[in-house]
Amino acid sequence: QVEYLLKKICTAMNVELNSCELDDYLSQEPQGQGGLTVWQFLDMVNSGQFLRGIEQEAVSMAVEEVYQEVIQDPGLDPHVSRAQGYLWKKGQLRRNWSERWFTLKPSVLSYYLSEERKEKKGSIALDKHCCVEVLPDRDGKRCMFCVKTSSRTYEMSASDTRQRQEWTLAIQMAIRLQAEGKKSLHKDLKQKRREQREQREQRKAAKEEETQRLKQLQEEKERKLQELELLKEAQRQAEVLLQEEEQRRRQQHEEMQKTLEIQLREAEQARASMQAEMVLKEAEAERQRQRILELEDMQERLQEALQQEVKARQDEESVRYAQARLLAEEEEKLKQLMKLKEEQEEYIIKTQREKQVLKQEMENKNKCLEEAQKQLEEVRVNRQRVDQDVMVAQRKLRQASTNVKHWNVQMNRLMHPIEPGDKRTNMSGGGFAGYHPLLSQRDSSFK
Repeated sequence: QVEYLLKKICTAMNVELNSCELDDYLSQEPQGQGGLTVWQFLDMVNSGQFLRGIEQEAVSMAVEEVYQEVIQDPGLDPHVSRAQGYLWKKGQLRRNWSERWFTLKPSVLSYYLSEERKEKKGSIALDKHCCVEVLPDRDGKRCMFCVKTSSRTYEMSASDTRQRQEWTLAIQMAIRLQAEGKKSLHKDLKQKRREQREQREQRKAAKEEETQRLKQLQEEKERKLQELELLKEAQRQAEVLLQEEEQRRRQQHEEMQKTLEIQLREAEQARASMQAEMVLKEAEAERQRQRILELEDMQERLQEALQQEVKARQDEESVRYAQARLLAEEEEKLKQLMKLKEEQEEYIIKTQREKQVLKQEMENKNKCLEEAQKQLEEVRVNRQRVDQDVMVAQRKLRQASTNVKHWNVQMNRLMHPIEPGDKRTNMSGGGFAGYHPLLSQRDSSFK
């Protein structure tokens, strides 16, 4: 009972009781057959031996709470006995909020002006018809709940959600106790403790029986130990055989490990050689990439040269169009030179044949250029013959240009004997002067 009371007081103060110190104290104190007296118990509590570091006011409040629970309100649940504190209450007439000190008992919820409980402001009778409900926040108040009775609804507000939950649970517990008609939970707990003591005595008797049975089992165990000695001897022989087998397996494992190490070294060497070969391959690939870049640069330069040549041809076509316009303007002058043209007809036919030969050579040149282009495209496939193909293409281009220049020179040489002499100058008169532009025009077209 002393331990129970001390536990109740420590629970009210939220501290833990040291049972070992209590047992030592009870064993040292001279006690009568009835145990500790009330005065001895109070001296023990006031000594502070079991409640070190706790203020006297906290101890007094805890003792008063336990007194109300065990003596005054024995039917009150421990959760209900600790339900006291400040709450905001809404008035019935003025409908304003006032802070009150509430205390909960099994059948009534009382509220006072302050925690000294000198001026009681009212009370709420609790019965099985009452209920507790949680309300939403409103009127600037939070954590609201209400207690509904048969005659009135009381609205209250707690400081936080935890306090509201504790109050609602305590009030619901008190209402449930009223509904179930229970008057003393303390007596129920006392009966349970009596039953626990009887169970401990029964367990003690069972333990003695168990001790006797253990002695019998010990004798049987000694008999079996002898059998175990024989089994251990057989086990030692089996262990010797197992050790021999383990030695043989260890030797096989070591041989296999050596073989694997040799294979691992060979694999490391092969990996090192492969890495060296990969480095060489990467260097070769880098050289090939540089070569490809050079060839692409060369191809771009050749394309620029071809574009310049195409531009030159376009310029030549524009000149030809200009010459055609001039020919149209000089058509009348050509009529005067019809006779001279008839005399030179054979020469013109010959010249046209030569022109056809020049066209054929130009087509050959174009074909050579197309072949050079194809060779440039084949450079990426066959890198080793790139330089030779480019040199061949360049030689062909130079030969073609040389041939063109050669034929231009030949045409100039062939055109000199055709110039009219003094007689033709006297005979033709003013019409001879228009002959030179015609020849120069044909000369440029031949080019």
